[in-house]
Amino acid sequence: MSSLLNRLERIFGRFAVANLSLYLVAGQVMVFVFAWFDKISIGPLLLVPGLVLQGEWWRVLTFLLVPPPVSWVFIAFSWWMFYLMGSALEDYWGVFRYNLFLFIGWVLTVGFSFLTPVEAAPNLFVASSVFLAFAYLNPDFELLLFFILPVKIKWLALVTWAIYAFYFVIGSWSTRCQVLATVGNFLLFFGRDIFLSARLHRRRMTGAAKNFGRSPAEPEARHRCRICGKTELTHPQLDFRYCSKCAGEQCYCSEHIFNHEHVLTDEKAKV
Repeated sequence: MSSLLNRLERIFGRFAVANLSLYLVAGQVMVFVFAWFDKISIGPLLLVPGLVLQGEWWRVLTFLLVPPPVSWVFIAFSWWMFYLMGSALEDYWGVFRYNLFLFIGWVLTVGFSFLTPVEAAPNLFVASSVFLAFAYLNPDFELLLFFILPVKIKWLALVTWAIYAFYFVIGSWSTRCQVLATVGNFLLFFGRDIFLSARLHRRRMTGAAKNFGRSPAEPEARHRCRICGKTELTHPQLDFRYCSKCAGEQCYCSEHIFNHEHVLTDEKAKV
């Protein structure tokens, strides 16, 4: 996956748009202001696949500019959060990979929407994929819930996943399709990391089962930072992640996941 992304970046990187989150927020602000003063209508901007098939092709783009469906009291906060998280992802991945993340989310959203052509597909799930990606990379980031209560973002992400599971079970087919688009986009970028973590956890559990009943031995760390050597045993307060831009299975602690030199070739292959 990493080598494929590197090749794509070399070919298409020059077309990437920097500060894409800012442009999307600015577009939504303009639509919100014009709609507030009755200068435009939101209806013609929505993604309704049946109308796209009738020639209203602009809807596959303009639906991204529809403001979030929240109270006007919280809409500025929603824009600020999307810009904050999107900019953080762009800084971490680079301009091209962040553009690719949004592009894949857009393609999946539009593609799945045609399975229910008479229903409008919102852009909410494209924005929420940015939230879930940011929460996965920064689980201990704190938000002030209702501007008062500090809550770590990983708990909000867990609630979001639970809501998605709930709506996937009881929601309409249109909602189910949009949930699948969000999950698909997330797994394309983080599936490898999740798989590696699960595999290491399984190895640890297998080792623990084999040693059951034996004299206690020194526990083996599942995650070890490539830079500082810290593990979840020596520093349980840290969070450990695998870098999607490094070749091989390169693990880093939360102090170095955003501050390290990327490994361009698989170090194991050199041994």
